[in-house]
This record gives sequence, C-alpha cells and structure tokens, in this order.
Amino acid sequence: MQFSFSDKVKDMKPSAIREIFKSLTDPSVISFAAGNPAAESFPIEQMSQISSDIFTNNAVPALQYSITEGYTPLRTQISNRLASKFCIDIAANETIITTGGQQGIDLTAKCLCNEGDTVICENPSFIGALNAFRSYNIHLVGVELEDDGMNIEQLEKALNENKNTKLIYTIPTFQNPAGITASLEKRKAVYTLAKKYGVVILEDNPYGELRFAGEEIPTIKSIDTDNIVVYCSSLSKILSAGMRIGYLCGPAQIIQKVVVTKQVNDVHTNIFFQMLCSEFIDRYGLDDHVAKIKNLYLKKSSLMLDMLDNNMPEWTHYTRPQGGLFIWCTLPDKYDGDEFARFAAANKVAVVPGSTFCPTQGEHSSSFRLNYSTPSDEQIVIGIERLSEIVKSLNK
Repeated sequence: MQFSFSDKVKDMKPSAIREIFKSLTDPSVISFAAGNPAAESFPIEQMSQISSDIFTNNAVPALQYSITEGYTPLRTQISNRLASKFCIDIAANETIITTGGQQGIDLTAKCLCNEGDTVICENPSFIGALNAFRSYNIHLVGVELEDDGMNIEQLEKALNENKNTKLIYTIPTFQNPAGITASLEKRKAVYTLAKKYGVVILEDNPYGELRFAGEEIPTIKSIDTDNIVVYCSSLSKILSAGMRIGYLCGPAQIIQKVVVTKQVNDVHTNIFFQMLCSEFIDRYGLDDHVAKIKNLYLKKSSLMLDMLDNNMPEWTHYTRPQGGLFIWCTLPDKYDGDEFARFAAANKVAVVPGSTFCPTQGEHSSSFRLNYSTPSDEQIVIGIERLSEIVKSLNK
C-alpha cells in the first residue's frame, strides 16, 4: 500500500544526530556527535536511595495520574530558582513542567503559530527546535549568528520582510550548536526589536547553569518588563537527560493555553521522575551538584581546545565556549561539512555536519559541531588527532 503523509510531516527528515547514534554501537567509533551530559555527572547513588524511599513511603502518588501543570513542590522549587538565580519575575509569570525542554518548544509553537507563520531564529540553530517548527508548516528565517549573538541588522530586516512573524527563537547562552554567548547589548537589542514589532521571544536556556568561565549575563527574560518572553529550560543537563524534565515560564495567558495543549499531548510529564527531582533538590540542593559538573566540563573543554590549538591548521576556526557542551568548527567556505563528516566517520570519529543546524534545509555549510561532555579524555585526544589529520589532508 502507498501511504500518503500529512503536509506537516511529509518533508521532515530524520535528525542527523539521532541517525548518528545508530552507528555508535561500534566501540571503535569516537563520538563527538552527541549532546549528552557526561555519565559521571549523574547522581546515581542519591537517586537510587530517593527512588527506594518514594516507593516505600509515597508510592501511590508516584504511580497515579497527576495534574498537567506539574508536581507542585517541583514547580515551586523551579520558580524559586528562576527568581533567585536568573532574576525572573515569577509574580508576573506562570511555570509548567514539560516532557523535556523539547516539548516546551513544541507546545509554544503549537499555541502561537499557524501554518505559514514565520519564526525567526539564529543560523545555525538547534535541530530539535527547527524540526518542531517545521512540523507545523512554519516558515523559518535564519539570522546570521555572530561571535556575540544575532546580527541585529539582519534581524530587523527579517522582521520588516516577514509581517506574519510570531516568534523569535534564540539560545543566547552557550548556544547549540555554536557554543556562543550573546552579549547583554545584543540581548537588549533583540528584546527592543521584539517589542517594536509585537513579536514573542522564545528564550531557550538549557545550558545556562553550566558556565565555567567568564561573567554571568542576564537572561532576556530577566529584562522582560513587557512580559513578551517565554523562557524554556530543563533539568536534562544538570540532573538527567533521560528523565525528560523540562519547564516553561511565561505570561499566564500563554502558559494556561500550553497547559490545555499539553493535556492533549501526554496529560502530564512523568510524575515519578518529577517527584524524584524534587526530592533531590530538597535533600541536596542543586548548587554543589552543578559546581561539580561545571568543573568537569571546564576540564573537558580545555582539553579539547588545547588539542585543537595544537593540531588544527591555522585556516580552521572554532569557538571557545565559556560553558555548555559544544564547540563549533568552521573550515574555509569551499569545503563541505557533510562531506567532512563522512570522511570523519570513515576514520571512526562521529561529528555533526553544520547543514543539520541550518534553518533552510539543504543549505551549504562548511562547519561541524563537536561535543566534549560525552567522550572520555583519551577519546578527546585520539579523536581530535584523527580529525586534524583529515583537515590537513583537505589542503593537499
């Protein structure tokens, strides 16, 4: 039988990152392709004890249906942390627990965008968000990502030319895939333009807790006096990616509509894992745990950057992140990132080609993304040595 797929999904392609995962059963392959937190970062012993305690003392609520908005103690803990650490005015906003940050992005787009509406985003940008937008037949417009954030002139041009723009999607802190952090000046400029053109900002900040160098920069949401920013984040990078605990914070009208929409999607996020996270925060807090993760990633990123500095030819460019999980490498424009990724795979190193992160599908990119959180130190050394040999061979 020949199946006919809906217009929403017929042109969607599998995530290149998820496809790469399928090849990683080969233990000889060194993967710089994942966006996973380090296995060493998981508080396994504490989580095991808390799990046992929940099933011993509080099993029925952990196994029963719950409210869509999320486990009340966890919502309160997250709201308090947003207020204390990120200066977000919780009194003017509401918070909902989502199934990972990915669902928060998806639900925001579903609630605010019609087919044919425009979302403006950074180029490159997070593939999960791009595919979420594509699934609703949203028109994507990419704005060049500079060393300090979005190109503001291009952003205003895009807003002028696309009168049906509903969202500006941005990852201003340790951007995925580029690892870049937007300056405060750029953040204020993006916010000013959003106000001028009556557009909601979706600020995605899953890596904001993972700063291991440089000075903290206020979130866009913290300067949101007009309440036009929806703030998305998760516990994936600081507690567990697999538990899929994310959250949205934003204007009450939007969050209330997200609640109704989520009821259709999955009723509520896994309540046992919400209780587990809440109890971990109650017993241990997050600050000490996050500090250990930041120290771990500082060492891993420093090692990868040292290897790149000592092995890559001068005509390559790569970002120097102050936090997060990623380094963005760029070759001269005449080279093709997809072809480079294939060469790397043939040499047992997995990287993600830059075209994966382009808002326009099929767009040329001479870049590729590296992840330093997942591989071991030995894999970082061997993998970068292999990659540098491939890069050097391109110029022969």
